[in-house]
Amino acid sequence: MTVKDQLNADLRDAMRANDDVRRTTLRLLLTAIRNAEIPPEAKDAAATSDGPHRLDLDDEAVLNVVRKEIKQRRDAMDLYKKANRQDLADKEDAEAAVLAHYLPAQMTRDQVADAVRVIIDRLGAKSPADKGKVMPAVMAELRGKAEGRDINEAVSQLLSQP
Repeated sequence: MTVKDQLNADLRDAMRANDDVRRTTLRLLLTAIRNAEIPPEAKDAAATSDGPHRLDLDDEAVLNVVRKEIKQRRDAMDLYKKANRQDLADKEDAEAAVLAHYLPAQMTRDQVADAVRVIIDRLGAKSPADKGKVMPAVMAELRGKAEGRDINEAVSQLLSQP
């Protein structure tokens, strides 16, 4: 079963269970996936007589859409917290938790720090000035396994240590 099939099945289950947060979140995610399936040239051109052509995203592309949606929820959550709107921040957090269920297990902060330490040693980076050299290598190796925010914090922290 593909990730998209699983999402559709889970949406039906959420509708049967009257789970509003899960239902709304999955509907928004499936819409984002459908939008990602529209080829760039079809977005600008008028619809042809035989209808719009869609790409069929594979599981990795669907997971990339899920990651993007989670990032949007986390960014919104941070903004809501700054604006003292804890109710809306909690709603975004609940939606991010629903979406995170579909991602593979993420690395812990300690695991990220260990992986970053190995890459820093391999590249011979010594100071915060080397961050531009370290980040692309770390992101290439840990993409999809850890959040960019955690990776950035680990790189900054380890390069600033004497």
